[in-house]
Amino acid sequence: MDVEIGLQTLLVVSGVTAAAPFIVVALRRLKVPQVVVLIVGGVIIGPSVLDWGNPVSVELLSDVGLGFLFLLAGYELDMALFRERGGRRAVVAWFVTAAIAVLVTGALAASGLVHAFVPVALGLTTTAFGALLPILRDNGMLSGRFREFIMPAGAVGEFLPIVGIAIFLGAKGKFLGLLSLVAMGLVALALTYLPRLARGGRLSRITTEGQHETSQITLRLTLFLLLALLVVASKFGLDVVLGAFLAGVVLRRWAPGDVHSLESKLDAIGYGFFIPVFFVVSGMSLNLQSIADAPLRLVGFFFLLLAVRGLPSLVLYRRDLHIVQRWQMVLLTATALPLLVALAAVGLRTGEMLPENAAALVGAGVLSVVVFPGLAVALNKRVPAEDLLPTTAAQPD
Repeated sequence: MDVEIGLQTLLVVSGVTAAAPFIVVALRRLKVPQVVVLIVGGVIIGPSVLDWGNPVSVELLSDVGLGFLFLLAGYELDMALFRERGGRRAVVAWFVTAAIAVLVTGALAASGLVHAFVPVALGLTTTAFGALLPILRDNGMLSGRFREFIMPAGAVGEFLPIVGIAIFLGAKGKFLGLLSLVAMGLVALALTYLPRLARGGRLSRITTEGQHETSQITLRLTLFLLLALLVVASKFGLDVVLGAFLAGVVLRRWAPGDVHSLESKLDAIGYGFFIPVFFVVSGMSLNLQSIADAPLRLVGFFFLLLAVRGLPSLVLYRRDLHIVQRWQMVLLTATALPLLVALAAVGLRTGEMLPENAAALVGAGVLSVVVFPGLAVALNKRVPAEDLLPTTAAQPD
């Protein structure tokens, strides 16, 4: 019976993912991102509305989709960006956001509105970099000056909160959480050097010759790398998204053979199936009743994401970006979802977070994905043509 429920749920979820591109085309004048259609479709078919499926029955596929989301986010990240102005700005912006988040969350805790201080504070510093990538790609926003700043800003907004989760919310305590984080980094670093051992040898020839055959060696090795780091992260007591993100960073240096071909295959598997399933299941899992019982909490968290994570960009990037692009940074960096789901789960598991706050936090994340990227895309046509060109020289800090 469980298998039958799982198959029925997967069928309905697949129906939403298949229909989403057609709906996006039908609503092309409204510039609705496909992610929005997937989440809203999940809400409609979920237990809170039509109840056509059980999200728990496809939870494993959803988790793999989340892994792919962070894998591709890590893969897109060029670590060299952090040696440039945009990378330094991104780190400074995140720590400014973290300081504001601590003050705001402290005030909410003092008033009795928040019990789970750390999960909420971390939640206000997150950016859904992985979720934004397909939107930025589809709308030609990953080129020129803007790329130099949004890429590191998104990556920092995803990676540093993961580090915070590992240290402050890890199941093994803060000290062991920090040690586990270091150990996880060392494992990832070691994996980047493995291909060098096989370079030029028989293993390298087999890999290169079999990458386009039925064996699809490079793709299988990539999937093995992803799952291995997910398992290692879980064993260390860390959030699996850390393992997926590191897998993407490792893969950028590790991938053998025809890299462009591998990218297209990963896009096909990730964006073709697993990632859309994650977004649909996220919509299905949204507790609409809890949100309806306390709608102002959702609205409050929604505006806090914008104010705490987004608005500092207006000041911090004033010397780097046109005013329209700074507002795009505000909207895009304030977009959050996957880590909010993880933080809400941690808060509920430990009993620190109120159920209504957990639902409101996730709901605010869903609403941010629905609203903010669409507004940022709409602003793109107001960006002056010269600001769409890459920078020609680094500016002094």
